Amino acid sequence: MTTVFMGLGLAADAFAVAISSGITIRHITLNKALKIALFFGGFQAFMPLLGWLAGLSIQDLISSVDHWIAFGLLCLIGGKMVYEACQHEEDCDLKMNPLDTQVLLTLSVATSLDAFAVGLGLGLLEDSIFKAAATIGGITFLLCFMGVFIGHKCGCIFQTKIEILGGLILIGIGCKILLEHLF
Repeated sequence: MTTVFMGLGLAADAFAVAISSGITIRHITLNKALKIALFFGGFQAFMPLLGWLAGLSIQDLISSVDHWIAFGLLCLIGGKMVYEACQHEEDCDLKMNPLDTQVLLTLSVATSLDAFAVGLGLGLLEDSIFKAAATIGGITFLLCFMGVFIGHKCGCIFQTKIEILGGLILIGIGCKILLEHLF
């Protein structure tokens, strides 16, 4: 269940970008929504694996404080998401073509950096990464696929609230990890 909530939290910023993409695309098709969802979902699944590998390589050096690092990373990422959502409340339109492959690549990397940090934390805690990466990627894919259509129909009504909720979920998971290791 924690992995599902982590996936929802990590997918929030990609979902918000998918909504923005749906706003800017004039003629929505299944292929356009699939392209966006595959980019975001693929990167959200791949980046935790990279972070996990990095976490494993430094695990022996910091094993006594790994739970504090995971807590700090998740709270930092979650707090950043909440802060940015509150700062950019009125700016819901993308100023670029969200179907351009280079733009999608850039947006996918930018929205999955937090997944890298989560993977780093999971590597430090020796959690199973493959199930987590597949869950995170799958949730992101589904949300982004729906987000394109939601954005096309509803505009940016929900975008800020989704980013704030995602940030709060990540902070909650960080607190859960810390409490589990302290008690």
